[in-house]
Amino acid sequence: MTLVDSSAQLRRLLELLASGAGSEQLAHVPVDPKATELALRIRDTVAEHRRREAELAALFDTASDLARLDDPDAVLRSIVRRARALLGVDVSYLSLNDETEGKTYVRVTDGSVSALFQDIVLGMGEGLGGLVAQTARPYATADYFNDKRFRHTSSIDTGVLDEGLTAILGVPLAIGSKVIGVLFASDRTTREFSPDEVALLSSLADHAAIALDNAHLLDETRRAVAELNAANATISAHNDAMRRAEDAHDRLMDLVLRGGDLAEVAAAVADVLGGAIAVYDAEGVILARTDGELELSRAAVSASRTSGRAVSTEDGWLCAVQAGQEFLGSLVLGGGRSLGEADRRLFERAGVVTAVLLMQRRSVARAEDEVRGELLSDLLTAPGRNPAALLARGRRLGVDLSTSHAVLVAHADDVSRRRLAAAASRHADLVGVHADQVVLLVRGAEPGALARSVAAELASTMDCPVTVGAAGPAASPRELAVAHAEAARCVASLLALGRAGEGASMADLGFVGLLLGEHADLGAYVTATIGPVLDYDERRGTDLIGTLRAYFACGGNLTRAKDLLHVHVNTVVQRLDRIASLLGEQWQSPERALELQLALRLHRLTNDRNG
Repeated sequence: MTLVDSSAQLRRLLELLASGAGSEQLAHVPVDPKATELALRIRDTVAEHRRREAELAALFDTASDLARLDDPDAVLRSIVRRARALLGVDVSYLSLNDETEGKTYVRVTDGSVSALFQDIVLGMGEGLGGLVAQTARPYATADYFNDKRFRHTSSIDTGVLDEGLTAILGVPLAIGSKVIGVLFASDRTTREFSPDEVALLSSLADHAAIALDNAHLLDETRRAVAELNAANATISAHNDAMRRAEDAHDRLMDLVLRGGDLAEVAAAVADVLGGAIAVYDAEGVILARTDGELELSRAAVSASRTSGRAVSTEDGWLCAVQAGQEFLGSLVLGGGRSLGEADRRLFERAGVVTAVLLMQRRSVARAEDEVRGELLSDLLTAPGRNPAALLARGRRLGVDLSTSHAVLVAHADDVSRRRLAAAASRHADLVGVHADQVVLLVRGAEPGALARSVAAELASTMDCPVTVGAAGPAASPRELAVAHAEAARCVASLLALGRAGEGASMADLGFVGLLLGEHADLGAYVTATIGPVLDYDERRGTDLIGTLRAYFACGGNLTRAKDLLHVHVNTVVQRLDRIASLLGEQWQSPERALELQLALRLHRLTNDRNG
């Protein structure tokens, strides 16, 4: 072969090599065998460089995806898709470990057509993937079903068979020494995986692990930021609540120090908490309130006293007002609103302020009670010792003892005298306990009506019968002392007559009052008892009074009465009917008959004396 021919053949060989011709084409060029061998080596080297260039490009693209990490699942899908393309396999997939259950689940697939395969669950050490997850080492098999290195299970083999896979390569996804999953490349035909393919898949697996780790760190960072924001909001809300509570406490204490009353405190608490407020004493008597009717729950009172905290009720909240172990009353919040911990403590702090005010009020009341009690005792025991001084002491307490007052004595069996006096104070100018009796001085002219009214109101307040005797009116220390003695006798008479729980004066007790009264008015008694009959006789010129005397003189016997009157029995009946219409149908009852007979005797004695 000439030199020219050799040059031409060599040029032909280089052209085929440049165009990417195969081994056969290169071998048919008639050149020196060493030149052909060199050309084949050059072709393999170029192919290897191109393959590595494609792998590097894929790895760079994967790194770029990681840098733009928004969706971890999208990055994992991209890695699985590139693994399939770079290794030229039929199916690629990725599984993640569940540490709690000790299993690994298929998370992402590419090229898979079997739903059964995509739902495979591998236990640690089961199948090829389970072994990779357990040992943190790559494993490859050219023929999975005939490979005895792996622990085959029916569920795994069924899924792999349904997908039609034969050759499988699996590499671990690891973060440090911790395996979090497995990246797979698989073919539906027999195939040997080269070390370069194992290295490439491992690089992609490392990228997948980084993606998952970054996603985990990003989630942790987001959670930490969210928790930090929540903590800041909580701290801010707590600080606001603390400032609000301090402002409310300062406002309430300022009210107490300035001498504010319970109504002002209730209004301030209602303004701060945004609901209706009511203050009750230890007996359940309402002392102050803002708007609406608030019900006092005895069960809630008991629960609050036991726990020492405010408790919720059907309509709101209740806080027991206590000084140490002493129960002073209750603070009730209405409106059905819920209280957070800060507002609940604010409500409890209002209970403490209310306790201070109640203790202060009680101390003042006790001091005033002592002063009033001393005045009342001096007034009733020694009214003539220094009347002017008594009048002056009364004026200093806001009581004018020179004006007309009725004197009332109140009695209740199962109630302490001090408690009864406290409840009665709202009805009187002066109240105190004297000689173990609750005594009231009430401005008014009609003692009987006052006694009935006060008895009814005290019974409602104390929830038990209260008996009230009255006398007067009296307008000087001496007259008040005399009236007190009569009021005390009136109470004793009511109790002796079985009329507990009533209110009356001596004039209301009929002949008993006449017998026991300090100043018996016989004419008034006669007029009050048989006055209607006397007026009828005077207007008509009849003698019904004579018929009434004859009837009682004959013991109620009509026959004897008609003989004594010298009239027909029908006439006696007609006259008695008329008397009944004047005196009432109950005039013949034993008690009423006794009063009538006493009035008839007094009337005769008065007429005989005047005649």
